[in-house]
Amino acid sequence: VQRNDTPEQADIQHMSIARVALLLAAHHQTTAFPIGLRSLGRLRPVSSVRLSSTMDALLNCPKLELNDGSLHPQIGFGTYKVGFIPASASSAVADPSDVNKVERTAQECVVDALSVGYRFLDCAQFYGNESEVGKAIEESGVPRPDLYLASKVWTTTIEEGPAAVRAQVMKTLSDLGTDYIDLYCIHWPVPGKHVDAYKALCELQKEGKIKTLGLSNYAVEDYRELMDAGVSVKPAINQIEINPFLYRKNTINFFQGEGLAMQSYRALRDGKAFGHPLLVEIAEKYGKSTAQILGRWCIQKGCIYIPKSVKIERMKENSYVFDFQISEEDMNRLDSLTTPEAIEKFKNLYQKCVNRDTSKDGTLDGVKLDITLD
Repeated sequence: VQRNDTPEQADIQHMSIARVALLLAAHHQTTAFPIGLRSLGRLRPVSSVRLSSTMDALLNCPKLELNDGSLHPQIGFGTYKVGFIPASASSAVADPSDVNKVERTAQECVVDALSVGYRFLDCAQFYGNESEVGKAIEESGVPRPDLYLASKVWTTTIEEGPAAVRAQVMKTLSDLGTDYIDLYCIHWPVPGKHVDAYKALCELQKEGKIKTLGLSNYAVEDYRELMDAGVSVKPAINQIEINPFLYRKNTINFFQGEGLAMQSYRALRDGKAFGHPLLVEIAEKYGKSTAQILGRWCIQKGCIYIPKSVKIERMKENSYVFDFQISEEDMNRLDSLTTPEAIEKFKNLYQKCVNRDTSKDGTLDGVKLDITLD
């Protein structure tokens, strides 16, 4: 953008660049790379070196083989609070004016994410923006087979029962503009309800509506309850908060030992830890940003990294996590950032959220009080 451009001209130019980038990304992906796991940074058909390197990092990212044989990209774009902030989001509860602090629409943000090369989109009923995500997918022109789409069913629907879960999955498919979804998860293990909800997902998988089944925010004890119920399909994913400030090592090791891949939300701590002295020190050592250090830590733990931003430059920055390695010593130093206070805060959040937005909201009715915390 030239220095004397008006804001309106800058916006038009930015929109044009995004659309051109989408076309370049599609060409780059379909003509330059073989299918499957691919090495980084070999082919650069895009003229812009910066755009090309971002696309290489994203289109050519490692993929984890799940326990059902499918491949899952190790980096994706998170859509929580992108263009919409749910009324019961913790930030909105703390500050009701937060619901109005939306900088850009979800459609605009997701179009940008797709333009720079993100292909895994992490969605959810609770996020309230799946129709906008669907519009962005349509606008992008990225072929459906090149995308990895994931979603989650919210507590209110889980409480209503299997028929409501089925209806929500169908709504998600319609909103996203697809006839199948790559991954669908139970968002929280609602007491007395989550097992039947998961069984409903098993039936939808048989019908071809869902490719892979997963969980979110499950403690070890919730998972055992699910498996003890004799479900027909083992989940392949558990999405929980994972970062150096909440590193629940025993929980992660348990699920990985069970053959589940771990997705990380809040990998960047919502930007609230970027100024931490240890992060700053390590970032300077490796010539990276603190966000990239947090992302690389997540990757080296074998987890799926789901950064989010409403700014295209940050989307690009967040993708540069595959071109360096953090030493074992520095990884251990980062591990040590989890405090007993953080574990206690997680415990309180878990006990609050499993009944969140249901008829038992605000109570401990049915909530497991003795779970694996670390």
